[in-house]
Amino acid sequence: MGYYSPAISTIAETIQVSLSPVFMLAGIGALLNVLAGRLSRVVDRARALEVLHPRSTGTEHDRHVAELRLLNKRMRIINAALLMGVSSAVMTCIVVASLFIAVLLRFHIGQYVAGGFILAMILLIASLVAFMIEVRVSLYAIRIREELLR
Repeated sequence: MGYYSPAISTIAETIQVSLSPVFMLAGIGALLNVLAGRLSRVVDRARALEVLHPRSTGTEHDRHVAELRLLNKRMRIINAALLMGVSSAVMTCIVVASLFIAVLLRFHIGQYVAGGFILAMILLIASLVAFMIEVRVSLYAIRIREELLR
């Protein structure tokens, strides 16, 4: 029994097919970078407020508590977006690896590869939706109080 070695043209075709998911990975990486940056800023603001919280009283204390609650909500949303984004990236890597494994081992797993790519896209969409929600929540947080506009 001989060892199977796919033709160079078959490998080249597989590389071409895998380029779209690889470009998607670059986009996911950029999204993850943005999300990590937003999470870092939220954490920094929460730490600053945690220092001010015990020293504040009255209305100021109430504003700190409200902002801390909002920051906590934002952290949960960003963490969910990060989890879904990373899961999408992992799924995309599995799709690319599956393409090559299928060619090398002569597996007919096209429906599984397609399913994996669809799952990666669904996870990416969910991550983007969570990102959009977090941006909306953050806009609520930065509204300028009416008393400061007088």
